[in-house]
Amino acid sequence: MKITYMGAGSTVFARNILGDCMATDALRDCEIALYDIDGQRLQQSEVIINAINEGLGGRAKIRGYLGVENRKDALRGANFVVNTIQVGLYDPCTIIDFEVPKKYGLRQTIADTLGIGGIMRGLRTIPVMADFARDMEEVCRDAWFLNYTNPMSILTGFMQRYTGVKTVGLCHSVQGCSYWLFKHLGMEDMLDGRRELIAGINHMGWLLEICDKDGADLYPEIKRRIAELTEKHHDMVRYDYVKRLGYYCTESSEHNAEYNPWYIKARYPELIERYNIPLDEYPRRCVEQIAGWAKEYDELSVSAKAAPHSRSNEYASYIMEALVTGEPYKIGGNVLNGGLIENLPLEACVEVPCMVDNYGVNPCRVGNLPIQLAAMNMTHVNVHLLAIEAAVTQKKEHIYHAAMLDPHTAAELSLDDICAMVDELIEAHGDWLPRYT
Repeated sequence: MKITYMGAGSTVFARNILGDCMATDALRDCEIALYDIDGQRLQQSEVIINAINEGLGGRAKIRGYLGVENRKDALRGANFVVNTIQVGLYDPCTIIDFEVPKKYGLRQTIADTLGIGGIMRGLRTIPVMADFARDMEEVCRDAWFLNYTNPMSILTGFMQRYTGVKTVGLCHSVQGCSYWLFKHLGMEDMLDGRRELIAGINHMGWLLEICDKDGADLYPEIKRRIAELTEKHHDMVRYDYVKRLGYYCTESSEHNAEYNPWYIKARYPELIERYNIPLDEYPRRCVEQIAGWAKEYDELSVSAKAAPHSRSNEYASYIMEALVTGEPYKIGGNVLNGGLIENLPLEACVEVPCMVDNYGVNPCRVGNLPIQLAAMNMTHVNVHLLAIEAAVTQKKEHIYHAAMLDPHTAAELSLDDICAMVDELIEAHGDWLPRYT
């Protein structure tokens, strides 16, 4: 079995996903192909992944592949391809995504999924993923493509609609959603045996149902405990969703603060403190993660010691295990809608329960979302579909349209400023973007 990892220099995911595979009986004798275009990051990754392999018995065979010229060899014969690339890196492109909008008065927290930052990240990543797809169709036609790269819905939706590659998008916000909610609200005693239904879109999936082991609805207790909170905390935006929309959301409050027109507003700067919103959060994380990865590499290079690893709750290894063994496993996966959620467009990329076994990734029909939740999701789907349209047609007008329909951008800027900001972002990206007509 061969697992190819695209973007091996990814700091967090490479350790967890590949460590999980090497800790799984059905996968541990695999060949692992590490692919990256950055030689230093690839070398660091090889050292760390080999150390984890050594700590787990040294049964995997690990090989690095550097540069576009070696990409087909990295992919050749793969059963699974895991994607965690970051096109344009933190420096320069993530910095550009934050600093150019800031000149126009548009502030962001994460900027990797929606908003102008998410749009630009999607536009510079789709051409690279299209290249991956062409190579996969040639050298590993039957492989599953497990996408972790954001913007999840834009990239996964592109792969599912415009390539022949078997693709599922994965995020760790689903499996941690109710767990961390219960931990924060002091409801740990209700974790065991709980039953839940989560559906919507990536980073805005909705905890539609949550019951205890006996089937009793836990939402009344959740809402009661949220209403009693008086201290400022890390999850104030999502708790405000519960108050105003009636349901809890999968992704964090720092993400959701920029997914709507309500919380980050130049006219009401006091909202930032009121809802405890960490502006410019993602650049801070990038700096910390890059430093942490380099420190771990330095330590392992000197000591040459084995690195411990325990299997995480990331979906990738469990999906591979289910596809290989046929033992069913349930995930929250990002798939093409096609009527799974009836009040969202057929071509939307949605996040729904999926059963995985040796027949593949099988999504489950959800039906209609509560109308206010479908409406919230549609504000994102509009942007997703227009960003994909811009990438496929290479018409700049659709980049304008995507930015114009982003809820946070539209709430803060005039149409003239939106178009000027888009033009400046395109110019600043230079060769990281294709030429748009």
